[in-house]
Amino acid sequence: MLRATTLIALLLLAGYGVFKALPILSGPELTLSSPAEGQSFEGGFVLIKGMATHTENLALDGAPLLIDADGHFSTTLVLPHGGAILSLTATDRFGKSESVRRTIFVP
Repeated sequence: MLRATTLIALLLLAGYGVFKALPILSGPELTLSSPAEGQSFEGGFVLIKGMATHTENLALDGAPLLIDADGHFSTTLVLPHGGAILSLTATDRFGKSESVRRTIFVP
């Protein structure tokens, strides 16, 4: 009886450990709420915002972006007339990365 109880307790602990470690091991998650794909920005002021979780570094077109404690980020760019492709890349401490690209226009 004691062996069975000990085995069940160890299995529960191992299962809980896997449950808690899985989001960290699965890599970063990157959600871009603004801008939308193909959106136009009159005047060239572009608000970029979203959320990055399980992320060590976040870069916008290669330049670092700051993330708050909850994973939110926000910045404003001023772009010239024409089209632009924005590329955000989130990288975790294990080197896994996720990227999001948006094509936008400034009339």
